[in-house]
Amino acid sequence: MPGSGEKRKYPVTPDGRYFVVRGRLWRMSNPALGEDERTELVHQLMIARRKVGEALRAKDEGAEKCARDAVDAVKRQLGERGPVWWEDGAPDYNRHLVRNTPYAEWFDALRHEGVRA
Repeated sequence: MPGSGEKRKYPVTPDGRYFVVRGRLWRMSNPALGEDERTELVHQLMIARRKVGEALRAKDEGAEKCARDAVDAVKRQLGERGPVWWEDGAPDYNRHLVRNTPYAEWFDALRHEGVRA
């Protein structure tokens, strides 16, 4: 939260595949990535996101598309988009409303405990 000095923690599904923001599931990064690799990819992601902002401010559609493509490429390397990183055949619920997934009961229990997400 702004000014709090703390990074907000979002609830993570029991299987560690997603975190929840405003009732929507977002895929976690692949836990099999090494810490150095993950750190470098996150660094690349932040650069690409800054370039998106710069392109938007400059109203440069070509640069914006290039920057958004770079964001997508890094998110795929992180495992947050593209093929799933788990191998048990479970479907991907990335970007789905949690209430419309098998995680609905788990999330309802969290909300009854006062967890906000």
